[in-house]
Amino acid sequence: MSNLPVFKNEKNHLYLPFMSNFYNVFAQPFGWALFRIIIGGMLVIEGWPKIVAPFAQVSFVENLGFYPGWLWSPMLAGMQFFGGMFIAAGLLTRPIALANTVMLAITLWFHFAHPYGDALLTQAGIEALNSGSEFFTANGIKRLADGGGTFLASVQLKAELASIFWTAGALLIAAFGGGYFSLDRLLKKQF
Repeated sequence: MSNLPVFKNEKNHLYLPFMSNFYNVFAQPFGWALFRIIIGGMLVIEGWPKIVAPFAQVSFVENLGFYPGWLWSPMLAGMQFFGGMFIAAGLLTRPIALANTVMLAITLWFHFAHPYGDALLTQAGIEALNSGSEFFTANGIKRLADGGGTFLASVQLKAELASIFWTAGALLIAAFGGGYFSLDRLLKKQF
């Protein structure tokens, strides 16, 4: 095991020593900035509907046990939308990414604790589907033939995997900060 910093690539520790400068000067700084911008940008995109309707999640957050919902719903909207902007810009990166990590970890827990279920259709719905109803496309009939269980299982898996990616991404940013191309670096101060 090496005692080198994680993002330092000394030539004598690389299988391809001539790549050291490429990794140190280009790949890692730009790769980290791109990763930070993608995570922050996606938080902005996902946060926009919540900013437009900041009280839309009041009952949802109260059902999770966060009272009062009228306080937590707009706070979460702001953290996701404006926090995403700050993460993308690399400003106050660590504390904002940490706050978003907590929020995203709760989202991950929610997806595991409250799965989508095993059916979209009741038995009557499956019978209507099988009767050749003109309300369903051929692809819709295929996806709902088992009542939607297979479709919901794939949606559940995607929700869980997306939440794992988001949570881990925000946690990495909280751990390593904004990186070389960040406003934090220009301010010469970091958390």
